[in-house]
Amino acid sequence: MLKSMTGFGNATVEAGGLSVTAEVKTLNSKFLDIYCRIPRQFSDKEIELRAFLTQKLERGKVELSLNLARTNAIRPGVTINRPLVLAYVSDLKETANTMLMSIPDSDVLQLALQQPNAYLTESADPTADNSDWETVQAAVQEAIRRCDAFRRQDGAVLENKFQEYIQIITDRLADVEEQDVKRIPAVRDRMRNSVKELLDSETFDQNRFEQELVYYVEKFDISEEKVRLKNHLSYFLEVLSTEEANGKKLNFISQEIGREINTIGSKANDATIQRLVVQMKDELEKIKEQTMNVI
Repeated sequence: MLKSMTGFGNATVEAGGLSVTAEVKTLNSKFLDIYCRIPRQFSDKEIELRAFLTQKLERGKVELSLNLARTNAIRPGVTINRPLVLAYVSDLKETANTMLMSIPDSDVLQLALQQPNAYLTESADPTADNSDWETVQAAVQEAIRRCDAFRRQDGAVLENKFQEYIQIITDRLADVEEQDVKRIPAVRDRMRNSVKELLDSETFDQNRFEQELVYYVEKFDISEEKVRLKNHLSYFLEVLSTEEANGKKLNFISQEIGREINTIGSKANDATIQRLVVQMKDELEKIKEQTMNVI
């Protein structure tokens, strides 16, 4: 089944007092281009996230966004060393009294908080960090899964479109074959008139006659091109129905289809067939444009 490069998926996972919302957006790109917008505390996990995105999403312009929010009471990472601060306050007040100075209590507290070791920094809890990372992983995995489902759904729409375009080209090819039957007598008459002029000419050259005959036969015969075009159209549908279908392969086949259509147009020398060729080219351009959106 085809997968589009355009997709979107988001997911929110809550665990251990942490709510994580992950959002994954993908757009067309010739190669895999990943951009991650993640909190600073998980910056060391970016390589791991990129590897996971590469494995699951394969190709396209990928944007990952993470938003974190605490759902329970949060303990500050820094606390006041109250016994020491109280000692600072007492010493500052005694010093002020000794110097017969009056200092507001708020100023005394401010000075005390500026003294060495007035704050205590709590050590990080590795268990909590691991739990948070597991929550982040769960949210990212679910967002990627939903994005991939979006891509598959969009790919199914593209597959139907490809089948529609190929069917139109096949129908126009059938019209070309029908017109080719009418074209042959006209070509034959032109060749007969040309041969008659050569035979009536006093300067008739047998070698030149044979060269002209071969030239006309090769120039106007489109039998091989019709057969090859029909085979390319069948092969396109065959690849489309397999697991190996991808944008690059379908684009290569569409290029081969284009070569045969162009050759038919240049060799047919028929106004009706030229119009049919233009219609086939129009459908082929739609195919080429859509293959750029397939992984």
